[in-house]
Amino acid sequence: MIRSLDRRCLAGLAAALALGASLSAIAPPTIKFTDAKLQNGLRLIVAEDHVAPVFSVAVVYNVGSRNESRGRTGFAHLFEHMMFKGSENVGPGEHFYTVFANGGTMNGTTNKERTLYFETMPANQLEAAMFLEADRMRSLAIVKENLDNQRNAVQEERRQGFDNQPYGRTNEAVDDLAFDNPAYKHSVIGSMDDLSAATTGDVAAFFQTYYAPNNAILAVAGDVTDAKVRELARKYFEPIPAQPAPPAVDISQPPQTGERRLALEDSLARLPRVDVSYRIPPTPSPDAGAIDVLTLVLSGGRSSRFYEGIVRQKQLAVNVNAFGPDSRGPRLLRIVATPTPGKAIEDLEAAISAEIEQLKTRPIADWEMEKARNTARRQFVGQLGQSLTRAINLAEYALIYNDPGQINTRWDRLTKLTPADVQRAAQQYLSDANRSVVITRPKPAAGRGGL
Repeated sequence: MIRSLDRRCLAGLAAALALGASLSAIAPPTIKFTDAKLQNGLRLIVAEDHVAPVFSVAVVYNVGSRNESRGRTGFAHLFEHMMFKGSENVGPGEHFYTVFANGGTMNGTTNKERTLYFETMPANQLEAAMFLEADRMRSLAIVKENLDNQRNAVQEERRQGFDNQPYGRTNEAVDDLAFDNPAYKHSVIGSMDDLSAATTGDVAAFFQTYYAPNNAILAVAGDVTDAKVRELARKYFEPIPAQPAPPAVDISQPPQTGERRLALEDSLARLPRVDVSYRIPPTPSPDAGAIDVLTLVLSGGRSSRFYEGIVRQKQLAVNVNAFGPDSRGPRLLRIVATPTPGKAIEDLEAAISAEIEQLKTRPIADWEMEKARNTARRQFVGQLGQSLTRAINLAEYALIYNDPGQINTRWDRLTKLTPADVQRAAQQYLSDANRSVVITRPKPAAGRGGL
């Protein structure tokens, strides 16, 4: 029933894309997988691939910063740290030691949508990986010592990554300015005050609500068998009791009716920066593919419109990047640009606006469409060669789309798009009234005059 990914097909596709072959003539590779639920609601996805003697486990919990309430921000990210501090049968640091001592790698990440934990290990360590993930799902050690330790670690991470980094305030201000929905306004790392106020009782309640098997997806990919993974999942995960479903997240957002602007001074920045953000629909929307293409047309490589027109010809910027991260709720198409030293940031912002207006009116060339498709598919194919990215994609597609099969079909949404589709999306979403702009300038040192 389950077959390994055909690596010859994958290699042939990658080679063809590298040579600029027409995508319509290339058969895409297919990831075979099974998708089932345990009795306690845990979703289990298994993708066998016996090419290399390794496997990867990805556990996605349906909890991110969007699930946090006012006064309790930063809890999802705090838990990313707490989950490595031991459980009933695993002492502090033993999770790391077990994985690393057996030649594996591991980590965890948090964003607005989910919290992810993962391991890649040799094929003979499947039971160890399943045991480790199940033990902390069942019996995380929530004690004051661990909470204080990891709270301090997160606060230090905030200092290093936001408070004491150039443009750290800018990155938080973008979402706060553009979003009205409280679930999406605040940063993933949260506030210092909220982290300081957290108690072990708060943390235990958060764990019981969100770290339940019926709120998680377990994906295993690589040199495993479906039967063995199911056996171990039933042994270690199925005894963990389900919990009541967490409260639904309100993702509603009132329409934006006018441009929003914010000016910041940053004592750590050495160059100004302009951040332009447009509200766009959630990832599971019919316009997601058109938005992907217009983003690539604007900033996908050295032949993109931003690079060619603003960086190379006008020499107004050292870089101009556009991107739109996935989200089940409100999200932004973000444009981040740093002006060339000596160039006015006002001229750079005007040039960005001019390129966007041309995208709405100037025909998109066939080569631009084909390049965008090739780029998107090359990126997709590049992820299929690793068990880790396959496991993560399967789990995250199950979360975002309720369909891990998107790993085989998501890229096809670009093949039927026309230039008119892309222009319509640009005209609909990239309007001045739907825009938020943050201008960051270096703050002059005290007593030293302006730059």
